[in-house]
Amino acid sequence: MMKKSMEEVWLRGGVDGYPGLLQPVVHAILQAQEEIHDLMNCFPDNLLWEKPAGVANVAFHLQHIAGVLNRMSTYAKSEPLTEVQFDFLKHEGVFNEGITTNKLLNDLDCTISGFLKVVSNIDVNTLTHLRTVGRAKLPSTVGGLLFHAAEHMQRHYGQLLVTVRILKYEKPD
Repeated sequence: MMKKSMEEVWLRGGVDGYPGLLQPVVHAILQAQEEIHDLMNCFPDNLLWEKPAGVANVAFHLQHIAGVLNRMSTYAKSEPLTEVQFDFLKHEGVFNEGITTNKLLNDLDCTISGFLKVVSNIDVNTLTHLRTVGRAKLPSTVGGLLFHAAEHMQRHYGQLLVTVRILKYEKPD
């Protein structure tokens, strides 16, 4: 993960190794990654599965962000999802005693690295190329999938932020 500075990622200039047209995707992913790490610093493992007011648990958001990045990069490469990916999707947010905050963050970082590697290898001339999503083969594009991954990560970071703050307020450390 990149060292955090005072400026948001998009104000630090271009990130080497990524096409200019895809810098907004990279900036959004890296910004969310930094903010997630700040938010989750010292988050207690025993609160990962809590659902305050019935909202999704913290573990779900961290797993779901990783899952979406993984699935969108697979679709962008015009590949089908694997059984491992379907199994991951089925278990997002499902209680698992062996999961810790650190494990979730490490898994997320690995997935972000993999996603960004895919982005770095994208030919910008393919951004408007048709790609299909899911078993229903719904239409999208390479660029649409990459943008959706970044947007979806930002959306779930926002939900994660609220859930973590509620849990820390209700059950202070």
